[in-house]
Amino acid sequence: MENYTSLIRLRISAHDAHYAGGLVDGAHMLHLFGDVATELLIRSDGDEGLFVAYDKVQFLAPVYAGDYIEATGRIVAMGKTSRTMVFEARKVIAPAGVAGQASAADVLAEPILVCQASGTCVVPAACQRITHATITC
Repeated sequence: MENYTSLIRLRISAHDAHYAGGLVDGAHMLHLFGDVATELLIRSDGDEGLFVAYDKVQFLAPVYAGDYIEATGRIVAMGKTSRTMVFEARKVIAPAGVAGQASAADVLAEPILVCQASGTCVVPAACQRITHATITC
């Protein structure tokens, strides 16, 4: 099976904050994973496909406005129409919290795993533009 991977890096804006203190809701990470899954399906099948279900989701650390998040994913198994994927989101840059300098930020020495998940997507056979042998890992 070909190694299909995707990475998105973006800054979480103040607009994304949902709770006091600039805290972002966990659903925002799932939105990023959806975008990663879409790219994976386009790379593997030439079609956006459909996200069917998350099998597991774990929120592991808080995300705040101003954080930079890297969301990654990869396909770990391919059925006839189904694609099993795993996802991770890591905080790589965070606001520095310097008094009087709201724009100060730090690159984290070690990225912080904030969320991980697994799920299944489907690309109907009629929509697959790239053919594969059925493989599972």
